[in-house]
Amino acid sequence: MRKLFIGTALVFFSFQLPAQQAENLIIITTDGFRWQEVFGGMDKQIANDKNYNQGDSLYLFNKYWDEDASAKRKKLMPFLWNTVASTGQIYGNRWLGNRVDVANPYWFSYPGYSEIMCGYVDTFINKNEYKANPNTTLLEFLNQQPGYKGKVTAFGAWDAFKRILNEDRSGIPVVAAYDHFGGNNPNPNEKLINRLLDDSHHEWMEECYDVFTHHGAMETLRNKKPRVLYIAYGETDEHAHGRHYRSYLDAAHQVDAWIKEIWEFVQSDPQYKNKTALLFTTDHGRGDQTKSKWTSHGQSVEDAHEIWFAVMGPGIKANGEMRTAGQLYQQQFAQTMARILGMNFTAEHPVSEPVQSVLK
Repeated sequence: MRKLFIGTALVFFSFQLPAQQAENLIIITTDGFRWQEVFGGMDKQIANDKNYNQGDSLYLFNKYWDEDASAKRKKLMPFLWNTVASTGQIYGNRWLGNRVDVANPYWFSYPGYSEIMCGYVDTFINKNEYKANPNTTLLEFLNQQPGYKGKVTAFGAWDAFKRILNEDRSGIPVVAAYDHFGGNNPNPNEKLINRLLDDSHHEWMEECYDVFTHHGAMETLRNKKPRVLYIAYGETDEHAHGRHYRSYLDAAHQVDAWIKEIWEFVQSDPQYKNKTALLFTTDHGRGDQTKSKWTSHGQSVEDAHEIWFAVMGPGIKANGEMRTAGQLYQQQFAQTMARILGMNFTAEHPVSEPVQSVLK
């Protein structure tokens, strides 16, 4: 999570609820994952560069390369391009003119996650070390609604999520970084995960490996059945900053596999089946115009404001890859998710309009 003004007018509409509303919501982010890989798969130029391929370009080409662009991106993210593309919507292919950007002026993590969750750009949030978020997030709002109180939870690989989601004020449990899973009464699986977490190599002191975040979150999903679950993976960003393209792609490929696992469980469980929406996105982009800047983001990286998102579930049109030209912003995600649940997200701050094309 390394450091990083786009002014956008906030437009407020009366709204129609989708014909079929979701009852549950799963939000997934993978930090700093570029739209170029989402829509184009492995970047051949980066994979061939000895500065980035970790001495194993053969591995990269065997696992992720295909001359056919459509097949290539499916190799990297098969669940996204098979299941999500056939049942939901995927936004942000700038090669088709379908543009999604952050609206905050900084283009790094805390401002990006705050924008996703608040539907609002607070320009005072200008560093990753910023204090507990003073703004109401969608998760805090949902935790105050009938039927959702005590049924909203979040898991993040990065310790900053406790501040981003303001765990103390919101009352939402946020398990982040090296926190133990299961609270005061962990089940046997959570006890094992906690032991492995403690004994693991702490490569990043403020962030654990995604595998712990994922399996801890899955235990809660299976056993406590939250109505709103947020999972924030982080290794895509960490490996990019480390200039490790093989590990960056492997981390994204693994997240795609984990989303498949989550969705297959959701569709096998009576509480969730055909009643659950999923939104998948990232907090910021990273460089590509100057190829060496793929490792970085922030205001000094000219294209690090470029992002993407995908969504599927009840009340969401099965339009697949969005191929029409247009401009959307990260601050629209919060209200979009609220509307998918049949609600109107209101807070002490302005909330941006939803992405209307998502809703039926």
